[in-house]
Amino acid sequence: MRILFIGDIVGAPGRRIVLERLQDIVANEQIDLVVANGENAASGFGITPRLSEELLSAGIEVLSGGNHIWDRKEILDFIPREPRLLRPANFPSASPGSGLFCGMSRLGIAYAVLCLQGRIFMVANDDPFSVADRELARVPSETKVIIVDIHAEATSEKRAMGWHLDGRVSAVIGTHTHVATADDQILPGGTAYITDVGMTGPHDSIIGMEKAAVIKRFLDGMPIRYEVATGDIQMNALFIEVDSVSGRAVSVARRRYRLEH
Repeated sequence: MRILFIGDIVGAPGRRIVLERLQDIVANEQIDLVVANGENAASGFGITPRLSEELLSAGIEVLSGGNHIWDRKEILDFIPREPRLLRPANFPSASPGSGLFCGMSRLGIAYAVLCLQGRIFMVANDDPFSVADRELARVPSETKVIIVDIHAEATSEKRAMGWHLDGRVSAVIGTHTHVATADDQILPGGTAYITDVGMTGPHDSIIGMEKAAVIKRFLDGMPIRYEVATGDIQMNALFIEVDSVSGRAVSVARRRYRLEH
């Protein structure tokens, strides 16, 4: 089974490259399942029902979230009705929506996607490690292909999650920092891992935002409105091949696609 995980989609530029390039990528690389982090799809902060539907219609099977998932209030009523849009599973249990989705791929292979959020340097939520154990126990035993998005700031927390779940899931993929790391690997138990898959959007930027505003904020500490940048649009992604019988990853590789026009 061939899986493409797309890094954090940022604003209109991120959506544009998905809409213009994804179908060709899926066809050329014979992708069976596409998962993406979409929590920054709406002008860099949050996601709306319309944008969720647009991205899911573009060929993404599951959208994961993170700390910006509630930034657009209209998502609160939508997320309980769209199980393919995930918020972190370790958010308070009263939060709308779910952090786990179980489905069938285009080839008829059962899979699951689990979304978690870290706690180091982020808002305190439930322990993602124990919540991962709890949620994995809910996955049907016949489902061997399991993808985990750990949306976290600290490298140590992401790597700890990778080792904690090694041999129990197909992949542990870090998101949130918008900067791709070069540590894609298969852990000894057969779990593909990367600390951060990177960002889908404008890379002539500071993590997707116009550079001048971000630098000004560092210089004077004053509040300022950030705008999504527009230059050098790239899709950062992780390509994973998984043995659908065992659920073990057999290959993993970073991907970088550019929008040339």
